[in-house]
Amino acid sequence: MSGRSVVVIPTYNERENILQMLDAVLSQPCGLDVLIVDDNSPDGTGNLVAEICAGNARVQLLRREGLRGLGLSYLDGFKKAIDDGYKLIFEMDADFSHDPASLSALFSALESHDMVLGSRYCKGRVSVLNWPVHRLIMSMFGGSYVRAITGMKYYDPTSGFRGFHSRVLSAIGLDTIRSNGYCFQVEVLYRAHKCGFDIHEESIVFTERREGQSKMSRRIVLEAALMPWRLKFGRQHRGGSRVR
Repeated sequence: MSGRSVVVIPTYNERENILQMLDAVLSQPCGLDVLIVDDNSPDGTGNLVAEICAGNARVQLLRREGLRGLGLSYLDGFKKAIDDGYKLIFEMDADFSHDPASLSALFSALESHDMVLGSRYCKGRVSVLNWPVHRLIMSMFGGSYVRAITGMKYYDPTSGFRGFHSRVLSAIGLDTIRSNGYCFQVEVLYRAHKCGFDIHEESIVFTERREGQSKMSRRIVLEAALMPWRLKFGRQHRGGSRVR
């Protein structure tokens, strides 16, 4: 491997964005590799990434058959990153709603913390651009809902822009994660929180995606509504604890 840090990016029909995204991530001064996890995109995203991989060792591609969902994409990517020996593992979207320029701040935060959340609502400050009002309200309500049920105090518990020391992901029991939609982010955070890891929130600016359409569905919303209750009252994974 060309580095000790990697960004895991799930893709499904992201051909319009992926080349620019790869260029933007690879140009960051923290020297990150990239692992694209593609769900056999009909638009040929995976094939395009494969061409890049052939000439750039810092880019890897994990192909998966069918549309398996966001959570399973991240789980497969995290497991591969751990198996490949990466010590710092990041996650972000492929659509530029997460600014690759913010990766350096997340990277720096991991010098003194176990996990970092890229927060859209850090300390009450709303840092969201070009989102419809109903999406913003739903997102902010979702964070309040999660905090009220789980007892976690993080400003943005549903954020999908994050960084981890690999020990965090190894400790939380990736093989026993139950959720697969956007609430996957809540379950991972909750497990890390319960293991006692030091979790920091770093303010970021979130921007509505440049191309394509949101993959939010009613099923995903229902799963997200039920998951905090399952976490609160369900049998919890007894994973490892914080180890420096």
